[in-house]
Amino acid sequence: MTVRPGDTAWPAKVLTVSDGVIAGTREDRSGAALVEALTSAGFEVVERRCVCDGRAEVAGALRELTNSFAGLVVTTGGTGFSPRDQTPEGTRDVLEREAPGLAEAMRLVNPLGRLSRGVAGVVGETVVLNTPGSPAGAVECFEAVADVLAHALALLCGGPTSHGSTPGP
Repeated sequence: MTVRPGDTAWPAKVLTVSDGVIAGTREDRSGAALVEALTSAGFEVVERRCVCDGRAEVAGALRELTNSFAGLVVTTGGTGFSPRDQTPEGTRDVLEREAPGLAEAMRLVNPLGRLSRGVAGVVGETVVLNTPGSPAGAVECFEAVADVLAHALALLCGGPTSHGSTPGP
């Protein structure tokens, strides 16, 4: 599904990165919290997926989620200092361009943000955000940049923006 500028909502996908969720020993509360926050912000959540921690697992899931997709993908989990926390590394393997301003803004919302190694960037017509694995942290980080995401997606997809630009050939 591709939603372009001018449509009612941008599509979004949520990727939870957690060995515990995959093993069934932990409930995916951060993924659920992100779905609620994204919906409240006007996004249409079209997919929610879980994957094990690990660089290759995250990169593989992100390649699938961003393939032929125009919208937002938000990950939750794997951004800390644990040896299995490799979400930023897997994300960098997939990103075409980083968006450091988004990652920096997300880190600034809470003093614990200084412990996040999450990144943000672009794959094709998709914006990818890494958020922490705690429900509150994931939502806080998303909300820190939610106000600029529709504009970023419109720019990325070549749609009209407040700059008055028009799609190119």
